[in-house]
Amino acid sequence: MSTKSELLKLLESNKGTYLSGEEMAGRLGCSRTAVWKAMKSLRDDGYKIKAVNNKGYVLDTDSDILSKEAIRLYLKNKEVFIEVKKEIESTNQYLKKQGIEENLPAGSFVLAEMQKAGKGRRGRSFFSPEKTGLYMSVLLRPRRTAQESLNITAAAAVAVCNAVEKICGVTLGIKWVNDLYLKEKKVCGILTEAVTDFETGDIEFAVVGIGLNLYFPDGGFPEEIAQTAGASLERGVYLDRNILAAEIVNHLLEESEKEGIPAEYIKRNLVPGRTVRVSYGSEERIVLAKEILPDGRLLIENQQGEEEILICGDVSLKL
Repeated sequence: MSTKSELLKLLESNKGTYLSGEEMAGRLGCSRTAVWKAMKSLRDDGYKIKAVNNKGYVLDTDSDILSKEAIRLYLKNKEVFIEVKKEIESTNQYLKKQGIEENLPAGSFVLAEMQKAGKGRRGRSFFSPEKTGLYMSVLLRPRRTAQESLNITAAAAVAVCNAVEKICGVTLGIKWVNDLYLKEKKVCGILTEAVTDFETGDIEFAVVGIGLNLYFPDGGFPEEIAQTAGASLERGVYLDRNILAAEIVNHLLEESEKEGIPAEYIKRNLVPGRTVRVSYGSEERIVLAKEILPDGRLLIENQQGEEEILICGDVSLKL
């Protein structure tokens, strides 16, 4: 690990506490000149580091830059592969490629400050502006078949809900299949993509993409999603995204090991009991959502009064 990375790790683990240049050099096993150069490089990257005579250096407690050094401090499994990008086309696309080429272990993940081509379901894009959200993808190696992929998405939805509630103090609801809502507005989308063995149908690995809107972007959301998109937090409410990212991964690795659909996924679901619009391909219809079944499928009543079971589809709460 470079002096710069080691210094950032030291500052992050002592955020809000002053450390002298001499103390940092001693703890890092390098010269004070090397510490100064690494400090200058971190400041150039945007880190808020104060220097006070006779006290030393301190990383501001409200510093909000994603870094693998900071995230690793809060992970239960600190040895996983982490990569942080300032800008990327798509975290899912990148991690799938790395998963194939590098044979990455379960729990590996990538985050980006912004995505230029964030992926949503059915080929849609996911709006991913800088500094307003958390955009990440996590690689899992579940012992499941492709038919059980809904279990992974359900586990991810519950993991994000629990992490957001713990770190942000905000309670989210789940919209079948894979969106998280706050006050009737979508604040998070989850996209699970699996690489499967063609002969056995087993999942070799899955990439879970999570796009979480934390704050309203400057200028608002694009017109096509302005009526449906929302944010988890008010502007001005400080959040350490490194802690939240680590907590999401911790919860996801725990939830993804469990069998079946989490009971909390069903409990938090906003869809049952509502008249909704269901879209699948070019077909669109208004139905009554009755129940999330134990296997995660949706029981509905169509306009003819007949019950049906949906395995997948897009559900809109606004008619």
